[in-house]
Amino acid sequence: MKKVLLTGIDSFTGRHLSSYLKNLGYDVFGTSLFNSGDKKYKCNITVKQDILEVLKEVKPNYFIHLSGISFAAHGNNEDFYKVNTIGTINILDAFLELEQKPQKVILASSATIYGNQGLEILDESLCPLPANHYGASKYAMECLSSNYFNKLNIIITRPFNYTGIGQAEHFLIPKIVSHFKEQKKVIELGNIDVSREFNDVTFVCEVYSKLMLCESKSEVVNIASNRGIKLLNVINIMNNIAGYKIEVQVNPTFVRKDEIKSLTGSCEKLYQMIDEVKQIPFEDTLKGMLEA
Repeated sequence: MKKVLLTGIDSFTGRHLSSYLKNLGYDVFGTSLFNSGDKKYKCNITVKQDILEVLKEVKPNYFIHLSGISFAAHGNNEDFYKVNTIGTINILDAFLELEQKPQKVILASSATIYGNQGLEILDESLCPLPANHYGASKYAMECLSSNYFNKLNIIITRPFNYTGIGQAEHFLIPKIVSHFKEQKKVIELGNIDVSREFNDVTFVCEVYSKLMLCESKSEVVNIASNRGIKLLNVINIMNNIAGYKIEVQVNPTFVRKDEIKSLTGSCEKLYQMIDEVKQIPFEDTLKGMLEA
């Protein structure tokens, strides 16, 4: 079996992607900051020696880098750069030091690198304008990682918002679903006049599996569906599913001054690389999360 190594295998995406790839017949290994176990290694990506030891052991055919700080409101700004930027470069340097060259190295960046472009559809040709430290750390990672394009078979992905069963409740959609699970009458939100992609995590898993096998390399590509959904529409869908209407209150402490109003991605380049990927209706995603 082909060996796939996932950093951040305990993360929301890592758990789903691990199961998805195992079902396809891959031999899946992973790293975790906190835990070790069967084919899972405790590894701090800010410590290159940790990475070297894992790579020596696994010698992966494919590598997907998911670990990092993904919550934009994380309190320590230095951590974004230490983990998201320097940690990624440690990994690439470790591959070179060991003279390992996987068939594909996939690095997860983020759609937040685009910032507020004032456009309804964001594509890879736009000049990034990150509006927070999370986005800036990911863009710095992209810039530095591009220097390795002639040494490793790298694809950098810019995932737009996605959700599903098991996502932490400090993220928006799980927070909303949790309120309905508990049959709360009121929910406090920040910016409600926003539009986002809320893709299903299985869509993202299928995209990653196809990017592993595609011929493309030295590319930066959106993981997007161009399926924008307004936040208030999410509330309305949940009202219908749950059978009651929740009251929405805007909490000023949740309002971000640098909030990106519209974040919808072009999937044209992605589908040129791997062909179109279908996904389940968003209402079905919400139903699954509510019933889980």
